[in-house]
Amino acid sequence: MRFHYIMLLIHPPVVKPCEPPAGLAKLAGVMNYHNLPCRVIDANVEGIASLLRQNRKLTDLSPRDIPETLTKNSVEPLMDTWTRRACRDLEINISALTSSRAYTNIDRYRRAVMDVNRVLEVSDYYRDARLNLSNYLDRNLSPVRSADLIHASEAPERNPFYPYFREKIAAVIELEEPAVIGFSLNYLSQALCTFAMIGFLRQVYPGIRVILGGGLVTSWVRQPGWSNPFKGLVDELIAGPGERHVLTMFGMAYREGHAMPDYTVFPMKGYLSPGPILPYSASSGCYWSKCAFCPERAEGNPYRQVPTERVISDLHTLTETAKPVLIHFLDNALSPVLLKSIAETSFGAPWYGFARISSHLTDLDFCLALRRSGCVMLQIGVESGDQNVLDSMRKGFDLEMSSAVLKTLKKAGIATYVYLLFGTPSETIHEARKTLNFTIKHSDQIEYLNLAIFNLPAHGPEAKELDTGDFYEGDLSLYRSFFHPRGWNRNAVRQFLNKEFKRHPAVAAILRKIPLLFTSNHAPFFVTRKQ
Repeated sequence: MRFHYIMLLIHPPVVKPCEPPAGLAKLAGVMNYHNLPCRVIDANVEGIASLLRQNRKLTDLSPRDIPETLTKNSVEPLMDTWTRRACRDLEINISALTSSRAYTNIDRYRRAVMDVNRVLEVSDYYRDARLNLSNYLDRNLSPVRSADLIHASEAPERNPFYPYFREKIAAVIELEEPAVIGFSLNYLSQALCTFAMIGFLRQVYPGIRVILGGGLVTSWVRQPGWSNPFKGLVDELIAGPGERHVLTMFGMAYREGHAMPDYTVFPMKGYLSPGPILPYSASSGCYWSKCAFCPERAEGNPYRQVPTERVISDLHTLTETAKPVLIHFLDNALSPVLLKSIAETSFGAPWYGFARISSHLTDLDFCLALRRSGCVMLQIGVESGDQNVLDSMRKGFDLEMSSAVLKTLKKAGIATYVYLLFGTPSETIHEARKTLNFTIKHSDQIEYLNLAIFNLPAHGPEAKELDTGDFYEGDLSLYRSFFHPRGWNRNAVRQFLNKEFKRHPAVAAILRKIPLLFTSNHAPFFVTRKQ
Protein backbone atom coordinates (compact mmCIF):
# COMPACT_ATOMS: atom_id res chain seq x y z
CA MET A 1 0.00 0.00 0.00
CA ARG A 2 1.39 3.38 -1.03
CA PHE A 3 1.08 6.54 1.02
CA HIS A 4 1.49 9.78 -0.90
CA TYR A 5 3.07 12.51 1.16
CA ILE A 6 3.62 15.80 -0.60
CA MET A 7 6.80 16.53 1.36
CA LEU A 8 9.46 14.67 3.31
CA LEU A 9 11.16 16.62 6.12
CA ILE A 10 14.51 15.39 7.48
CA HIS A 11 16.36 16.25 10.70
CA PRO A 12 19.97 15.23 9.90
CA PRO A 13 22.77 14.03 12.23
CA VAL A 14 24.49 14.98 14.51
CA VAL A 15 22.95 16.78 17.46
CA LYS A 16 22.31 15.55 20.98
CA PRO A 17 19.76 12.72 20.55
CA CYS A 18 17.71 13.62 23.61
CA GLU A 19 14.65 15.46 22.24
CA PRO A 20 12.79 16.01 18.96
CA PRO A 21 13.54 19.03 16.74
CA ALA A 22 11.09 21.83 17.53
CA GLY A 23 11.43 23.53 14.14
CA LEU A 24 10.20 20.52 12.19
CA ALA A 25 7.45 19.90 14.74
CA LYS A 26 6.20 23.43 14.09
CA LEU A 27 6.42 23.06 10.29
CA ALA A 28 4.64 19.70 10.41
CA GLY A 29 1.87 21.25 12.51
CA VAL A 30 1.36 24.09 10.01
CA MET A 31 1.31 21.70 7.05
CA ASN A 32 -1.22 19.44 8.74
CA TYR A 33 -3.38 22.48 9.53
CA HIS A 34 -3.36 23.35 5.82
CA ASN A 35 -4.13 19.76 4.79
CA LEU A 36 -0.74 19.19 3.22
CA PRO A 37 0.40 15.70 4.22
CA CYS A 38 4.08 15.45 5.13
CA ARG A 39 6.37 12.80 6.48
CA VAL A 40 9.12 13.57 9.02
CA ILE A 41 12.28 11.54 9.62
CA ASP A 42 14.48 12.21 12.62
CA ALA A 43 17.58 10.89 10.87
CA ASN A 44 19.66 12.06 13.83
CA VAL A 45 18.20 9.75 16.45
CA GLU A 46 17.53 6.95 13.96
CA GLY A 47 20.97 7.25 12.38
CA ILE A 48 22.77 7.18 15.73
CA ALA A 49 20.74 4.12 16.80
CA SER A 50 21.57 2.39 13.52
CA LEU A 51 25.28 3.16 13.84
CA LEU A 52 25.33 1.91 17.43
CA ARG A 53 23.83 -1.40 16.29
CA GLN A 54 26.26 -1.65 13.39
CA ASN A 55 29.30 -0.93 15.55
CA ARG A 56 28.09 -3.28 18.25
CA LYS A 57 28.19 -6.12 15.72
CA LEU A 58 31.69 -5.22 14.50
CA THR A 59 33.26 -5.98 17.85
CA ASP A 60 31.83 -9.49 17.74
CA LEU A 61 34.11 -10.21 14.78
CA SER A 62 37.65 -11.43 14.96
CA PRO A 63 40.29 -9.20 13.32
CA ARG A 64 40.53 -11.44 10.27
CA ASP A 65 36.74 -11.29 9.72
CA ILE A 66 36.49 -7.50 9.60
CA PRO A 67 36.22 -6.33 5.96
CA GLU A 68 39.39 -4.73 4.67
CA THR A 69 37.35 -1.74 3.46
CA LEU A 70 36.63 -0.88 7.08
CA THR A 71 40.19 -0.97 8.33
CA LYS A 72 42.04 2.18 7.45
CA ASN A 73 43.95 1.76 10.68
CA SER A 74 44.72 -1.33 12.71
CA VAL A 75 41.64 -3.23 13.91
CA GLU A 76 43.17 -3.60 17.35
CA PRO A 77 41.38 -0.52 18.78
CA LEU A 78 38.08 -2.35 18.11
CA MET A 79 39.20 -5.16 20.37
CA ASP A 80 40.29 -3.30 23.49
CA THR A 81 38.71 -4.10 26.84
CA TRP A 82 36.78 -0.84 27.17
CA THR A 83 35.23 -1.10 23.71
CA ARG A 84 34.20 -4.71 24.16
CA ARG A 85 32.68 -3.96 27.55
CA ALA A 86 30.84 -0.94 26.17
CA CYS A 87 29.44 -3.01 23.31
CA ARG A 88 28.45 -5.84 25.60
CA ASP A 89 26.59 -3.46 27.93
CA LEU A 90 25.13 -1.20 25.22
CA GLU A 91 21.50 -2.11 25.83
CA ILE A 92 21.94 -1.88 29.60
CA ASN A 93 23.40 1.61 29.31
CA ILE A 94 20.76 2.80 26.86
CA SER A 95 18.10 1.46 29.20
CA ALA A 96 19.68 3.37 32.10
CA LEU A 97 19.69 6.63 30.11
CA THR A 98 16.09 6.18 28.99
CA SER A 99 14.85 5.46 32.51
CA SER A 100 15.49 7.13 35.84
CA ARG A 101 18.34 4.82 36.86
CA ALA A 102 21.25 6.83 35.44
CA TYR A 103 20.08 10.14 36.92
CA THR A 104 20.38 9.27 40.59
CA ASN A 105 24.16 9.36 40.56
CA ILE A 106 26.40 11.51 38.34
CA ASP A 107 29.19 8.91 38.25
CA ARG A 108 26.77 6.18 37.14
CA TYR A 109 25.38 8.54 34.52
CA ARG A 110 28.83 9.49 33.27
CA ARG A 111 29.81 5.84 32.92
CA ALA A 112 26.67 5.07 30.89
CA VAL A 113 27.18 8.05 28.55
CA MET A 114 30.88 7.31 28.09
CA ASP A 115 30.19 3.68 27.23
CA VAL A 116 27.40 4.43 24.74
CA ASN A 117 29.59 7.11 23.20
CA ARG A 118 32.48 4.65 22.99
CA VAL A 119 30.40 2.35 20.81
CA LEU A 120 29.62 5.25 18.51
CA GLU A 121 33.32 6.20 18.37
CA VAL A 122 34.13 2.83 16.81
CA SER A 123 33.27 4.62 13.55
CA ASP A 124 36.46 6.65 13.93
CA TYR A 125 38.61 3.62 13.21
CA TYR A 126 37.31 2.85 9.76
CA ARG A 127 36.21 6.22 8.42
CA ASP A 128 37.61 9.71 8.49
CA ALA A 129 34.96 10.61 11.02
CA ARG A 130 35.33 12.07 14.47
CA LEU A 131 31.97 11.25 15.93
CA ASN A 132 30.28 11.43 19.32
CA LEU A 133 26.77 11.82 20.70
CA SER A 134 26.80 15.59 20.23
CA ASN A 135 29.10 16.31 17.30
CA TYR A 136 30.38 15.15 13.93
CA LEU A 137 33.64 16.20 12.32
CA ASP A 138 35.61 14.93 9.35
CA ARG A 139 39.39 14.86 9.38
CA ASN A 140 39.54 16.05 5.78
CA LEU A 141 36.46 18.22 5.29
CA SER A 142 35.34 21.44 6.97
CA PRO A 143 31.68 22.40 7.43
CA VAL A 144 32.54 26.10 6.94
CA ARG A 145 33.89 25.57 3.41
CA SER A 146 31.26 25.31 0.70
CA ALA A 147 33.69 23.36 -1.51
CA ASP A 148 34.04 20.72 1.21
CA LEU A 149 30.26 20.45 1.64
CA ILE A 150 29.95 19.96 -2.10
CA HIS A 151 32.70 17.32 -1.90
CA ALA A 152 30.73 15.55 0.85
CA SER A 153 27.76 15.45 -1.52
CA GLU A 154 29.88 13.96 -4.29
CA ALA A 155 31.02 11.03 -2.14
CA PRO A 156 28.10 10.26 0.22
CA GLU A 157 29.35 6.71 0.76
CA ARG A 158 32.22 8.15 2.84
CA ASN A 159 29.78 9.29 5.50
CA PRO A 160 29.43 6.84 8.42
CA PHE A 161 25.63 7.23 8.30
CA TYR A 162 25.49 6.25 4.63
CA PRO A 163 24.24 2.66 5.17
CA TYR A 164 21.40 4.03 7.30
CA PHE A 165 20.20 6.89 5.09
CA ARG A 166 20.69 4.98 1.83
CA GLU A 167 18.25 2.33 3.03
CA LYS A 168 15.86 4.59 4.97
CA ILE A 169 15.44 7.39 2.44
CA ALA A 170 15.13 4.96 -0.47
CA ALA A 171 12.40 3.01 1.33
CA VAL A 172 10.42 6.14 2.15
CA ILE A 173 10.72 7.56 -1.37
CA GLU A 174 9.69 4.31 -3.04
CA LEU A 175 6.67 3.94 -0.75
CA GLU A 176 5.49 7.51 -0.35
CA GLU A 177 6.74 9.35 -3.47
CA PRO A 178 7.29 12.82 -1.94
CA ALA A 179 7.47 15.71 -4.39
CA VAL A 180 9.83 17.73 -2.20
CA ILE A 181 12.46 16.81 0.40
CA GLY A 182 13.44 19.43 2.93
CA PHE A 183 16.41 19.36 5.30
CA SER A 184 16.53 21.34 8.54
CA LEU A 185 20.17 22.39 9.04
CA ASN A 186 20.69 24.22 12.32
CA TYR A 187 24.22 23.42 13.48
CA LEU A 188 27.67 22.97 11.96
CA SER A 189 27.70 19.45 13.40
CA GLN A 190 24.91 18.58 10.92
CA ALA A 191 26.37 20.20 7.80
CA LEU A 192 28.56 17.42 6.36
CA CYS A 193 25.94 14.74 6.99
CA THR A 194 23.24 16.92 5.45
CA PHE A 195 25.19 17.38 2.24
CA ALA A 196 26.09 13.69 2.09
CA MET A 197 22.36 12.91 2.19
CA ILE A 198 21.63 15.55 -0.46
CA GLY A 199 24.37 14.04 -2.63
CA PHE A 200 22.79 10.61 -2.33
CA LEU A 201 19.44 12.06 -3.44
CA ARG A 202 21.03 13.77 -6.44
CA GLN A 203 22.70 10.51 -7.50
CA VAL A 204 19.69 8.23 -7.13
CA TYR A 205 16.63 10.52 -7.32
CA PRO A 206 17.75 13.53 -9.38
CA GLY A 207 14.19 14.62 -10.18
CA ILE A 208 13.15 15.29 -6.58
CA ARG A 209 13.13 18.91 -5.47
CA VAL A 210 15.50 19.54 -2.54
CA ILE A 211 15.17 22.53 -0.20
CA LEU A 212 17.34 23.53 2.71
CA GLY A 213 16.38 25.63 5.75
CA GLY A 214 17.11 25.96 9.44
CA GLY A 215 19.11 28.20 11.75
CA LEU A 216 22.52 27.70 10.14
CA VAL A 217 21.13 28.26 6.65
CA THR A 218 19.47 31.45 7.87
CA SER A 219 22.81 32.69 9.18
CA TRP A 220 24.48 31.94 5.85
CA VAL A 221 21.85 33.56 3.67
CA ARG A 222 21.67 36.72 5.77
CA GLN A 223 25.38 37.44 5.48
CA PRO A 224 26.05 40.64 3.52
CA GLY A 225 27.01 39.86 -0.05
CA TRP A 226 25.75 36.27 0.14
CA SER A 227 26.07 34.32 -3.10
CA ASN A 228 24.65 30.82 -3.17
CA PRO A 229 27.48 28.29 -3.80
CA PHE A 230 25.09 25.31 -3.91
CA LYS A 231 23.24 26.04 -7.15
CA GLY A 232 22.48 22.82 -9.00
CA LEU A 233 22.73 20.83 -5.78
CA VAL A 234 20.04 22.48 -3.64
CA ASP A 235 16.98 23.89 -5.38
CA GLU A 236 16.19 26.48 -2.75
CA LEU A 237 17.62 27.85 0.50
CA ILE A 238 15.11 29.30 2.97
CA ALA A 239 16.07 31.93 5.53
CA GLY A 240 14.02 32.31 8.70
CA PRO A 241 10.74 30.56 9.53
CA GLY A 242 9.84 28.39 6.58
CA GLU A 243 6.09 27.84 7.03
CA ARG A 244 4.79 30.55 4.68
CA HIS A 245 7.51 29.83 2.13
CA VAL A 246 6.69 26.12 1.99
CA LEU A 247 2.97 26.80 1.63
CA THR A 248 3.68 29.22 -1.23
CA MET A 249 5.78 26.54 -2.88
CA PHE A 250 2.67 24.37 -3.08
CA GLY A 251 0.47 27.21 -4.29
CA MET A 252 -1.26 27.84 -0.99
CA ALA A 253 -1.72 30.99 1.06
CA TYR A 254 -1.05 30.97 4.78
CA ARG A 255 -4.37 30.61 6.60
CA GLU A 256 -4.52 32.62 9.78
CA GLY A 257 -5.36 30.34 12.64
CA HIS A 258 -3.75 28.29 15.31
CA ALA A 259 -1.53 25.38 14.32
CA MET A 260 0.16 23.65 17.24
CA PRO A 261 3.51 21.91 16.81
CA ASP A 262 3.06 18.23 15.96
CA TYR A 263 5.26 15.89 17.99
CA THR A 264 3.37 12.74 17.02
CA VAL A 265 5.57 12.52 13.92
CA PHE A 266 8.65 11.73 16.04
CA PRO A 267 9.77 8.53 17.83
CA MET A 268 9.23 10.06 21.28
CA LYS A 269 10.37 6.86 23.03
CA GLY A 270 13.57 6.65 20.99
CA TYR A 271 15.48 9.56 22.53
CA LEU A 272 18.22 9.22 25.13
CA SER A 273 16.28 10.77 27.99
CA PRO A 274 14.19 9.31 30.82
CA GLY A 275 10.94 10.11 29.02
CA PRO A 276 9.69 12.56 26.37
CA ILE A 277 11.17 16.07 26.39
CA LEU A 278 8.92 18.69 24.80
CA PRO A 279 10.93 21.53 23.19
CA TYR A 280 8.89 24.67 22.57
CA SER A 281 9.66 28.15 21.19
CA ALA A 282 7.49 30.94 22.55
CA SER A 283 9.40 33.56 20.54
CA SER A 284 12.10 34.12 17.95
CA GLY A 285 14.80 36.73 18.15
CA CYS A 286 15.46 38.42 21.51
CA TYR A 287 13.18 40.83 23.35
CA TRP A 288 16.20 42.72 24.77
CA SER A 289 18.18 42.92 21.52
CA LYS A 290 20.60 45.56 22.81
CA CYS A 291 23.70 43.54 23.67
CA ALA A 292 26.93 44.27 21.86
CA PHE A 293 28.21 41.45 19.63
CA CYS A 294 24.74 39.88 19.42
CA PRO A 295 24.39 37.45 16.47
CA GLU A 296 20.63 38.10 16.36
CA ARG A 297 21.27 41.80 15.78
CA ALA A 298 24.05 41.10 13.29
CA GLU A 299 21.69 38.94 11.20
CA GLY A 300 18.75 41.34 11.56
CA ASN A 301 16.47 38.78 13.18
CA PRO A 302 13.37 40.57 14.50
CA TYR A 303 11.77 39.70 17.81
CA ARG A 304 8.47 37.86 17.40
CA GLN A 305 6.52 36.66 20.44
CA VAL A 306 3.83 34.01 20.18
CA PRO A 307 0.76 35.45 21.95
CA THR A 308 1.05 34.51 25.61
CA GLU A 309 -2.40 32.98 25.80
CA ARG A 310 -1.52 30.74 22.86
CA VAL A 311 1.70 29.58 24.52
CA ILE A 312 -0.18 28.63 27.67
CA SER A 313 -2.93 26.90 25.70
CA ASP A 314 -0.42 25.02 23.52
CA LEU A 315 1.54 23.71 26.46
CA HIS A 316 -1.55 22.59 28.37
CA THR A 317 -2.72 20.66 25.31
CA LEU A 318 0.68 19.26 24.40
CA THR A 319 1.49 18.09 27.90
CA GLU A 320 -1.87 16.36 28.06
CA THR A 321 -1.22 14.45 24.83
CA ALA A 322 2.56 13.94 24.87
CA LYS A 323 2.94 13.35 28.62
CA PRO A 324 6.43 14.88 28.74
CA VAL A 325 8.76 14.44 31.68
CA LEU A 326 10.25 17.88 30.89
CA ILE A 327 9.36 21.03 28.92
CA HIS A 328 12.30 22.81 27.31
CA PHE A 329 11.73 26.46 26.36
CA LEU A 330 14.03 27.29 23.44
CA ASP A 331 13.68 31.09 23.54
CA ASN A 332 16.82 33.23 23.58
CA ALA A 333 15.27 34.71 26.72
CA LEU A 334 11.82 34.20 28.24
CA SER A 335 10.19 37.61 28.46
CA PRO A 336 8.99 38.94 31.84
CA VAL A 337 5.43 39.06 30.45
CA LEU A 338 5.54 35.37 29.54
CA LEU A 339 7.19 34.42 32.84
CA LYS A 340 4.41 36.22 34.71
CA SER A 341 1.76 34.23 32.84
CA ILE A 342 3.61 30.96 33.36
CA ALA A 343 3.90 31.71 37.08
CA GLU A 344 0.11 31.81 37.26
CA THR A 345 -0.40 28.33 35.85
CA SER A 346 1.03 24.80 35.87
CA PHE A 347 1.57 22.47 32.95
CA GLY A 348 1.81 19.31 35.01
CA ALA A 349 5.46 18.85 34.00
CA PRO A 350 8.74 20.48 35.08
CA TRP A 351 10.23 23.07 32.75
CA TYR A 352 13.39 25.09 32.13
CA GLY A 353 14.77 27.73 29.78
CA PHE A 354 16.83 30.91 29.42
CA ALA A 355 15.96 34.06 31.35
CA ARG A 356 17.72 37.42 31.49
CA ILE A 357 18.97 38.91 34.72
CA SER A 358 16.10 41.26 35.65
CA SER A 359 14.34 42.75 38.67
CA HIS A 360 11.54 40.18 38.33
CA LEU A 361 13.93 37.46 39.41
CA THR A 362 14.92 39.32 42.56
CA ASP A 363 11.32 39.03 43.84
CA LEU A 364 11.12 35.94 46.07
CA ASP A 365 7.33 35.66 45.80
CA PHE A 366 7.55 35.75 42.01
CA CYS A 367 10.29 33.11 41.95
CA LEU A 368 8.32 30.90 44.34
CA ALA A 369 5.37 31.17 41.94
CA LEU A 370 7.67 30.12 39.07
CA ARG A 371 8.78 27.14 41.11
CA ARG A 372 5.17 26.13 41.81
CA SER A 373 4.47 26.35 38.07
CA GLY A 374 7.11 23.68 37.49
CA CYS A 375 10.29 25.68 36.92
CA VAL A 376 13.20 23.50 38.03
CA MET A 377 16.08 25.34 36.35
CA LEU A 378 16.82 28.65 34.66
CA GLN A 379 19.74 29.29 32.33
CA ILE A 380 21.14 32.67 33.30
CA GLY A 381 23.63 34.80 31.35
CA VAL A 382 25.70 36.32 34.17
CA GLU A 383 28.52 36.73 31.61
CA SER A 384 31.06 38.58 33.80
CA GLY A 385 31.91 39.54 37.35
CA ASP A 386 33.19 42.95 36.28
CA GLN A 387 30.76 45.84 35.90
CA ASN A 388 32.78 47.64 33.23
CA VAL A 389 32.73 44.51 31.07
CA LEU A 390 28.97 44.19 31.50
CA ASP A 391 28.46 47.85 30.63
CA SER A 392 30.65 47.59 27.53
CA MET A 393 28.49 44.66 26.40
CA ARG A 394 25.29 46.66 27.09
CA LYS A 395 23.84 43.85 29.17
CA GLY A 396 21.46 46.14 31.05
CA PHE A 397 22.04 44.86 34.58
CA ASP A 398 24.59 45.29 37.34
CA LEU A 399 26.48 42.90 39.57
CA GLU A 400 24.25 43.65 42.53
CA MET A 401 21.25 42.47 40.54
CA SER A 402 23.12 39.36 39.33
CA SER A 403 23.92 38.49 42.93
CA ALA A 404 20.34 39.10 44.08
CA VAL A 405 18.91 36.93 41.28
CA LEU A 406 21.17 33.99 42.11
CA LYS A 407 20.34 34.20 45.81
CA THR A 408 16.60 34.56 45.23
CA LEU A 409 16.41 31.64 42.81
CA LYS A 410 18.32 29.51 45.30
CA LYS A 411 15.82 30.39 48.05
CA ALA A 412 12.93 29.57 45.72
CA GLY A 413 14.37 26.11 44.93
CA ILE A 414 15.16 26.88 41.27
CA ALA A 415 18.55 25.66 40.07
CA THR A 416 20.73 27.94 37.95
CA TYR A 417 22.81 27.05 34.91
CA VAL A 418 25.11 30.08 34.77
CA TYR A 419 26.75 31.21 31.53
CA LEU A 420 30.06 33.09 31.66
CA LEU A 421 31.87 34.68 28.72
CA PHE A 422 35.61 35.34 28.57
CA GLY A 423 37.83 37.20 26.13
CA THR A 424 35.56 40.09 25.11
CA PRO A 425 37.39 43.19 23.82
CA SER A 426 36.97 45.06 27.14
CA GLU A 427 38.29 42.21 29.32
CA THR A 428 41.78 41.32 30.54
CA ILE A 429 42.95 38.77 33.06
CA HIS A 430 42.27 41.36 35.77
CA GLU A 431 38.55 41.45 34.92
CA ALA A 432 38.49 37.68 34.38
CA ARG A 433 39.75 37.18 37.92
CA LYS A 434 36.86 39.33 39.15
CA THR A 435 34.57 36.87 37.41
CA LEU A 436 36.36 34.04 39.20
CA ASN A 437 35.88 35.79 42.54
CA PHE A 438 32.19 36.41 41.79
CA THR A 439 31.75 32.72 40.93
CA ILE A 440 33.50 31.58 44.10
CA LYS A 441 31.40 33.95 46.22
CA HIS A 442 28.17 32.60 44.68
CA SER A 443 29.19 28.97 44.26
CA ASP A 444 26.47 27.84 46.67
CA GLN A 445 23.85 29.46 44.41
CA ILE A 446 25.26 28.09 41.14
CA GLU A 447 24.28 24.54 40.23
CA TYR A 448 25.96 24.40 36.82
CA LEU A 449 28.40 26.47 34.77
CA ASN A 450 28.92 27.06 31.07
CA LEU A 451 32.30 28.65 30.30
CA ALA A 452 32.64 30.14 26.81
CA ILE A 453 35.38 31.99 24.96
CA PHE A 454 34.10 34.97 23.02
CA ASN A 455 33.54 34.66 19.26
CA LEU A 456 33.24 37.84 17.19
CA PRO A 457 30.25 37.79 14.78
CA ALA A 458 31.69 38.44 11.35
CA HIS A 459 29.15 41.01 10.25
CA GLY A 460 28.16 42.71 13.49
CA PRO A 461 28.71 46.47 13.72
CA GLU A 462 31.39 46.02 16.40
CA ALA A 463 33.61 44.00 14.03
CA LYS A 464 34.29 47.18 12.06
CA GLU A 465 35.95 48.72 15.10
CA LEU A 466 38.48 45.90 15.54
CA ASP A 467 41.50 44.60 13.68
CA THR A 468 40.12 41.31 12.36
CA GLY A 469 41.24 38.23 10.47
CA ASP A 470 39.90 34.82 9.43
CA PHE A 471 38.50 32.78 12.32
CA TYR A 472 38.03 29.65 10.23
CA GLU A 473 39.43 29.17 6.76
CA GLY A 474 36.14 28.99 4.93
CA ASP A 475 33.65 31.09 3.01
CA LEU A 476 30.81 30.03 5.32
CA SER A 477 32.41 31.10 8.59
CA LEU A 478 30.13 33.25 10.73
CA TYR A 479 32.92 34.61 12.94
CA ARG A 480 36.13 36.63 12.66
CA SER A 481 39.27 36.44 14.72
CA PHE A 482 40.49 39.76 16.06
CA PHE A 483 43.53 41.36 17.58
CA HIS A 484 42.48 41.96 21.17
CA PRO A 485 42.89 45.69 21.91
CA ARG A 486 44.24 44.87 25.38
CA GLY A 487 46.32 41.84 24.42
CA TRP A 488 43.98 39.26 26.00
CA ASN A 489 44.17 36.75 23.13
CA ARG A 490 42.35 33.41 22.91
CA ASN A 491 45.35 31.34 23.94
CA ALA A 492 45.81 33.45 27.07
CA VAL A 493 42.09 33.17 27.86
CA ARG A 494 42.17 29.42 27.38
CA GLN A 495 45.25 29.10 29.58
CA PHE A 496 43.58 31.14 32.34
CA LEU A 497 40.47 28.98 32.23
CA ASN A 498 42.35 25.69 32.26
CA LYS A 499 45.09 26.52 34.75
CA GLU A 500 43.37 28.94 37.11
CA PHE A 501 39.60 29.22 36.81
CA LYS A 502 38.66 25.55 36.48
CA ARG A 503 41.18 24.45 39.10
CA HIS A 504 39.70 26.44 41.94
CA PRO A 505 38.00 23.92 44.28
CA ALA A 506 34.69 25.78 44.31
CA VAL A 507 34.56 25.90 40.52
CA ALA A 508 35.82 22.35 40.07
CA ALA A 509 33.04 21.06 42.31
CA ILE A 510 30.43 22.71 40.08
CA LEU A 511 32.02 21.48 36.85
CA ARG A 512 32.04 17.88 38.09
CA LYS A 513 28.24 17.95 38.24
CA ILE A 514 27.73 18.84 34.57
CA PRO A 515 26.13 15.96 32.61
CA LEU A 516 28.68 14.65 30.12
CA LEU A 517 27.98 15.62 26.46
CA PHE A 518 24.28 16.37 27.09
CA THR A 519 25.06 19.26 29.51
CA SER A 520 22.02 21.53 30.07
CA ASN A 521 19.64 19.16 28.24
CA HIS A 522 20.00 16.53 30.96
CA ALA A 523 20.84 18.78 33.90
CA PRO A 524 17.18 19.26 34.99
CA PHE A 525 16.81 15.54 35.59
CA PHE A 526 19.47 15.66 38.29
CA VAL A 527 17.87 18.76 39.79
CA THR A 528 14.44 17.15 40.06
CA ARG A 529 16.00 14.20 41.90
CA LYS A 530 17.16 16.57 44.63
CA GLN A 531 13.88 18.46 44.96
